[in-house]
Amino acid sequence: MSMLKEFRDFAMKGNVVDLAVGVIIGAAFGTIVSSLVDDVIMPPIGLLLAGIDFSTLKLVIQQAAPAVGTEGAEGYVAAIPEVAINYGKFINAAIKFVIVAWVLFMIIKGMNTMKKQEAEAPAAPPPTPEDIVLLREIRDALKK
Repeated sequence: MSMLKEFRDFAMKGNVVDLAVGVIIGAAFGTIVSSLVDDVIMPPIGLLLAGIDFSTLKLVIQQAAPAVGTEGAEGYVAAIPEVAINYGKFINAAIKFVIVAWVLFMIIKGMNTMKKQEAEAPAAPPPTPEDIVLLREIRDALKK
């Protein structure tokens, strides 16, 4: 029973819940960035580059070949799938990464600026402890 209680305490800590929320929001943000790159940024870039759709750019190593004959019959040759290096998808992924990295940089920069402003604000000095006040009074009384 103590193992279950220990696990529940761990799972309900603020850090774990915050992490779960961050992962869910991060996944949603990834979808938004994918749409931004695929649907908003890449079409104009492709248009500027003579109508190229980056997601379809690839280097074909082996052409696909259709099946010949009927499956199970004599002389049947199975279909051969295309083998290609899809560098256009890599370009899209690299652009997505740069966008996500830039947004995270801006968020962290903003947070650091806010922390810096909080740190620059002078903190009120802590009250003098009671024993120090009494020792000062004794010192001043002895001087008189």
